[in-house]
Amino acid sequence: MQTSKSVKEQQRAYAERLLTALGKELARREITAVLVVAQDERPALDVTDSRYRMRRVFVQLPFCWFYWGDQGDERVSFLQMPAAVDRIEQAARDGWPDGEQQELSIDFNKMLDAYRG
Repeated sequence: MQTSKSVKEQQRAYAERLLTALGKELARREITAVLVVAQDERPALDVTDSRYRMRRVFVQLPFCWFYWGDQGDERVSFLQMPAAVDRIEQAARDGWPDGEQQELSIDFNKMLDAYRG
């Protein structure tokens, strides 16, 4: 039990480091970004767009993504940090989509079932 908690803490710390690095790069490009903790205890980055609307950028560690919605164009790999910063900067400058931010939900059990044949 202690080991899994330790792993969870390490994952959270890694996500925070990734978001902090992203936030610093966005700030250099004059995009407002603030590290926060969401209601469900996940670290996130509140990023303000050109119309002063905020979206939360989260980290999806298993897929190595930053994401800010549930659409395919609302996620980018954090493995290529410069490209990720470029993509998120452009999305913020273009303005976040209208409407509520949708949550990316991935059911890993369904994915596992597909491979159990």
